Amino acid sequence: MNAPLNISRRTFIKATALVAGGLVIAFAIPQAKRFLLPGETKAPADASGSKLPAPNAFLRIGTDNTITVLLAHSEMGQSIWTTLPMLIAEELDADWSKIQVEHAGAAPQYVHTAYGIQITGGSSTTWSEFDRYRQAGALTRALLINAAAQELGVAKETLRTENGFVVSADKKISYGELAEAAAKLETPTTVVLKDPKDWKIIGKATKRLDSAAKINGTAKFGQDVQFEGLKTAMVARAPVFGGKVKSFDASASKQIKGVQNVVQVPTGVAVIADNYWSAKQGRDALKIDWDLGPNAGLDSKKMVEDYRALAATTGTVAAKAGDSQAALKQAKTVVKAEYVAPYLAHSPMEPLNCTVKIDKDACEIWTGTQMQTTDQAAAAKILGLKPEQVTIHTLFLGGGFGRRANPAADFVSEAVQVAKAAGVPVKTVWSREDDVKGGYYRPMFLHQANIALDDKGLPIAWEHTAVGQSIMLGTPFETVMIKDGVDATSVEGTADSPYLKSIANHQVQLHTVKADIPVLWWRSVGHSHTAFVMESLIDELANAAKRDPLEYRRELLKDHPRHLAALNLAAEKADWGKPLPKGVFRGIAVHESFGSFVAQVAEVSVNAGEVKVHRMISAIDCGLAVNPESLTAQMQSSVSFGLGAALQSEITFKDGQVQQSNFHDYQVLRMKDMPKVEVYIVPSTEKMGGVGEPGLPPVAPAVTNAIFAATGRRIRTLPIGTQLA
Repeated sequence: MNAPLNISRRTFIKATALVAGGLVIAFAIPQAKRFLLPGETKAPADASGSKLPAPNAFLRIGTDNTITVLLAHSEMGQSIWTTLPMLIAEELDADWSKIQVEHAGAAPQYVHTAYGIQITGGSSTTWSEFDRYRQAGALTRALLINAAAQELGVAKETLRTENGFVVSADKKISYGELAEAAAKLETPTTVVLKDPKDWKIIGKATKRLDSAAKINGTAKFGQDVQFEGLKTAMVARAPVFGGKVKSFDASASKQIKGVQNVVQVPTGVAVIADNYWSAKQGRDALKIDWDLGPNAGLDSKKMVEDYRALAATTGTVAAKAGDSQAALKQAKTVVKAEYVAPYLAHSPMEPLNCTVKIDKDACEIWTGTQMQTTDQAAAAKILGLKPEQVTIHTLFLGGGFGRRANPAADFVSEAVQVAKAAGVPVKTVWSREDDVKGGYYRPMFLHQANIALDDKGLPIAWEHTAVGQSIMLGTPFETVMIKDGVDATSVEGTADSPYLKSIANHQVQLHTVKADIPVLWWRSVGHSHTAFVMESLIDELANAAKRDPLEYRRELLKDHPRHLAALNLAAEKADWGKPLPKGVFRGIAVHESFGSFVAQVAEVSVNAGEVKVHRMISAIDCGLAVNPESLTAQMQSSVSFGLGAALQSEITFKDGQVQQSNFHDYQVLRMKDMPKVEVYIVPSTEKMGGVGEPGLPPVAPAVTNAIFAATGRRIRTLPIGTQLA
């Protein structure tokens, strides 16, 4: 495969240089697209109409034979620290033991090949970088071969590479020995990529490169940042979203040993101290008179009632075909149902934190972030600097799930404000309670559906209404993601459902609620609630038709081979239809998101109202699986994350305040409740999709469908909690 690089001589000379006696490679793919999902081809223009710079990334080869890959994305547990270097190592014929990895800084050359900003999200890293990281390896290999050909005085066609060496008939030269000479050569305009049949690394299960550092404690997270003169801050924020400081008394706080300063910032009152404990004690001692604002009466139960009333009115049409209302009126059998999914916190194991050091004409930031571009721009705006004057040191993320990719740049902006007000370098730290109560939740949604069945039990009309907040409204992505009043993330998985596409009469409506509760994408975004609803409804229809849930899905999805492939593989591995131990029941669900197709089978028992998930069987078609080992880990992670949300997690409001505070009342899955998880990969040559998120959406419906099989009770509100007690 010949891959055009489109790198000019001038561009290459600028970006390729001797670094510590080695070779630096800059590589680029032109015509970056913004906000595209796998399979889309047309890139919307950005809001300003300007063309964004082509994305770049870098590779270094040292004279000591080390190969350092700089990641344009952030490692937060999803294993791109290993997967992306695999792409380079494959085409480079590198010695895997010599591979090192670093996070790249925040800079225009590192923008996402599809989204046009530097971001890690949307389960997009591997498929978006598949071409340019391979091309980087192939380009580097070509330069090394050319350098060796000159040194040996032979034709380059007579040379080959293997395991970090260029090999001639009777000689071999290490990449490190060739690095300096290669740095001075003219860059090729095209490179030849390997045929997949010749891959030695891509597609093979590969152990993580970051495991050792995370085990021995040398991996650096935001909480680990420490240097001379650095102080720690905690911020007292309003107990109600939208609340403001009327006045405060810091006299008691300043008496606490280690407290150095107390300053007011836009988000509240910050206590700056020598260490975390002093900052926390100082914050606890603050006396603040709050203006709670207009949201002091927020109540979750009342909000659900309001959503229900809104669902009874006409909404904005998100998808429509035929005349569903007329078809429903004529139908003999109609299934009606209402589903509710709560607000959810991201709750990464590492709470939010950000270290900021401000100089006269520069700012340095150390944090785990998923969205460097927006964080850099926000900091620059606060300080009156240019974005390039703000350096962001991306560290390992102790979990993100979307929380650290906030268009509002909330926790970074706050940390910059604190350091600016304090006049010293400050690490602003959130406690677990701050994290749970601090907002940017997966929005609550209410769904109502009326579905007409024919005499064979198949759907012939489908009316669907969704009510909830938009995560895109008011963000820079609004113009791209909200069309004709419909936030695509609110209806993904419903408006584009394969089930609805096969029904001649269907309509999906959306009511977008405006509220002062800050919301954000959460792992799998809208699919996190729409898959629960759609796959539960399909089970309801199968029950109404007196059909086996698996066979019913097979009939409805007969024209969707990738759905079927995942569904059939999961069912086969679960021995669907064969007897289970007494008291154990199965449920199944299948869903597409982020370009991947996932089926989950849950084996569940219910005793005295307590739900126990014994086994989850997962099957995924994501196209090419670059690293099956990391794919398996992400599917297991999705099961854990999804089960916690399905069984226990919710954010609720009373008198305007969040009722949860820590893991005792915002519960995530405990180790004792983790089921056995089996992961199976559908062999596929289809376009690559994501892996980090698609495993989650079918988890909840697979479990609730199993609960129905066990008890005859349909769970329509999450979390399951004590509903069966």
